[in-house]
Amino acid sequence: MATITRLFGLSHLRSEPSFHALQVRRGKTVRSGRGLAFWFWPLVNSIAEVPCDDRDETFLFHARSRDYQDVTTQGVITWRVKDPTACAARIDFAIDMRTGRHLKTPLEQLSQLLIQSAQQHAWACIAAAPVRELLAEGVARLRERIAAGLAGDANLAALGLEIASVRIARVAPTAELEKALQAPTHEAIQQTADEAVFQRRALAVEKERAIQENEMQNRIELARREEQLIATKGQNERMRAKETAEARRIEAEAHAARRRLGAAAKADELRAVEGAKIEAEREQMAIYRDLPPEALLGLAAREFAGKLQRIEHLNLTPELLTPLLANVLQSGAKFLDGPKHAAPEQN
Repeated sequence: MATITRLFGLSHLRSEPSFHALQVRRGKTVRSGRGLAFWFWPLVNSIAEVPCDDRDETFLFHARSRDYQDVTTQGVITWRVKDPTACAARIDFAIDMRTGRHLKTPLEQLSQLLIQSAQQHAWACIAAAPVRELLAEGVARLRERIAAGLAGDANLAALGLEIASVRIARVAPTAELEKALQAPTHEAIQQTADEAVFQRRALAVEKERAIQENEMQNRIELARREEQLIATKGQNERMRAKETAEARRIEAEAHAARRRLGAAAKADELRAVEGAKIEAEREQMAIYRDLPPEALLGLAAREFAGKLQRIEHLNLTPELLTPLLANVLQSGAKFLDGPKHAAPEQN
């Protein structure tokens, strides 16, 4: 936008470098160029200012495809004024001499013209293709079709406009159609996901089965080893019992042998003692055999007296004692004399 300064009835205009200013006096162009600064007399001059920088114009088109489906196209058109003089001759870019603003809305007119022209080319492109094809290749196709159509538009060329670029942001159907179109893909993806889940579950089941088989094999192996351990323990117990029984048998045999030896020794000792006793009795009997009856009677009386503890009454008559003592004395003398005479005979 131009900056206008007033001084003593004159006005001074200063335009920006991106704006093309045209000074017209009495139907003739006095000055024309970018970034001009000059004095002018407002009563006899008219000034137009045309922007020459790049401008973006967004658009949103609704159209119907060949298979009667609504499609929305959204994008941006970048344009600029290539010939300011031709554009100013067709569109009113006159400015207010006091504020420097445009008296009308020339930029809105140019934008509307561009949008209408681009919309016609977009409709033609969308109507010629089905919706699936448009969704797959519609962005590039629409961009090329709109750019080519605007570049070849004679009306825009006569206005001195130049299309810098055309950008398509998206080509989309309605929400219901988009969901319907997405459903097969979603189902395929879901099937793939379900298949992956099933495979994962099958793999988990297979691994679980392998783990259970491994555990069962381990249990079988443990049972087999436990059986071997029990058999080994039983064998060891039997061997220990046999060894204990054998040791006890040997000990019993040794004890029996010791008892037999002791019994034999006692028997030998008894035999020796009894033999000695018998021999002594035999010798004593041999001695008693040669004694007279009176001596035997005396010995018996002595023996009987040694056995008796107490004698209360003893009656001896002279008739009984005199012959008995005579016989005892006689027998004892004989007995005492007998061995003395017998000893030399034995020698």
